[in-house]
Amino acid sequence: MFRQYKLRDYRFSLIILVISLSALGIMIIGSAQSSSQNRQLYGLILGIGVMIFVSLIDYSWMLSFSWLMYLVGAGLLVAVLIFGENVNNATRWIRIGVQFQPSDLVKIILILFFSSYFSEREDNLNTFRTIITSLVLLGVPLFLIYKEPDLSTAIVTAMTFCAIIFAAGLSFKIILGILMVLIPGVVIFFSVILRPGQTLLKEYQLSRIMAWLRPTEFAQQAYQQQNSIIAIGSGQLYGKGLNNNMVSSVKGGNFIAEPQTDFIFAVAGEELGFLGCCLIILLEFLIAVECIRIGRRAKDLAGSLICCGMASLIMLQSFVNISVTTGLMPNTGITLPFVSYGVTSLITLCMGIGVVINVGLQSRKY
Repeated sequence: MFRQYKLRDYRFSLIILVISLSALGIMIIGSAQSSSQNRQLYGLILGIGVMIFVSLIDYSWMLSFSWLMYLVGAGLLVAVLIFGENVNNATRWIRIGVQFQPSDLVKIILILFFSSYFSEREDNLNTFRTIITSLVLLGVPLFLIYKEPDLSTAIVTAMTFCAIIFAAGLSFKIILGILMVLIPGVVIFFSVILRPGQTLLKEYQLSRIMAWLRPTEFAQQAYQQQNSIIAIGSGQLYGKGLNNNMVSSVKGGNFIAEPQTDFIFAVAGEELGFLGCCLIILLEFLIAVECIRIGRRAKDLAGSLICCGMASLIMLQSFVNISVTTGLMPNTGITLPFVSYGVTSLITLCMGIGVVINVGLQSRKY
């Protein structure tokens, strides 16, 4: 379980990047909703402790329990649907002393699980059996997450899985075949949902897509995303400053509901300006790059896939969140890693980073 490591191999740079971005997020959260700031600070302190603890556990030992972790994750998702708390027409949380969102933990579990699964089947990765079995194993938690409903998390989780299986060595012929089916499929999907009386999407999901495609016609549904775009633009280069109380601001005028979570980037754009937004994007990017650098020196394929999975999760989730706040994608409702308010999200991400650090502690020597 625990091994002896050399202090010089410890990736303090990755911890510094995570703490820096999280600290910036805490300041922005305090400006968006001061009542949430202390809870996020406590979450960061606990997250750092979890990250350091996990970083000292041999990841190979953890992967030996990959199937148990998978079953626990699936069990938690089932528990959400049965015992979960409904907030804003979504059942994503369960209360175990504190409010807890299992889908955040499941994202990390699936990265570990599929890293182990594909590394054990490295020679048979491109077989029909391996691919179909992996898709079924992915489909179970994705279906449970979708039923909460949490479509955005399901999409990001699926995209992270794609990155992991690609890094594991999926044949380009298979990838090309998937794209040849996927691209026309997306076109057909949009043509179907735009027809009156469609049943593929729920009403609120369709309204978000229509508000994105036709914001002037669906102004009531598009107001939050449009206000986000205006807020980011109003910050210009340097922003209006943190903790301002201007009535015209996105928080002062209550133009966005709960700006401390999914639309935290709008608050950052307005109060820190273009430079502040660039700093957030840069820190997210550097964390992902550091994960990839560690993965390139991993002692085995499983370690490389863990690092690839974490880097993909951080970049994909950041891309989706920022794309929503800037109007490049429909409103999906997903947090910005290490920045948005969400104690469960912060702690689980720190847990994932801890595993990456352990991979670095056992890296190949040149």
